[in-house]
Amino acid sequence: MCKLKLLAVLLAFGCYVPLALADEYASLADDASAAISSPVDGAKLSRTEQTKIDYEVMPGSKGDHSHLYVDDKQAAVLRPLKGSHTLASLAPGKHEICIKVVNKGHTPIGVQQCIKVSVE
Repeated sequence: MCKLKLLAVLLAFGCYVPLALADEYASLADDASAAISSPVDGAKLSRTEQTKIDYEVMPGSKGDHSHLYVDDKQAAVLRPLKGSHTLASLAPGKHEICIKVVNKGHTPIGVQQCIKVSVE
């Protein structure tokens, strides 16, 4: 935590930041990833059909599993690193679907992917 404060102060004053120090903090999330492969961002979905979410997650050193969110509300806990989850049909309108990597305490670690879909 102390190094993080030092890094923030150095950056705030436009000071030289040793590359090793900057790399240390950049790598905290480098080994984690979250991807939604289907539906694609901007997809138009039918309100009469269930929505299948295809995803792949790499939790990295700080993560444990992932959560699926629809409009900022948790919809599912996803333990498999790759797979699919089927949502009940969504109400008409615009929705945001997110996969977030979380730690063992179910707290997001800052690695996520979100898509926006429209249901007609």
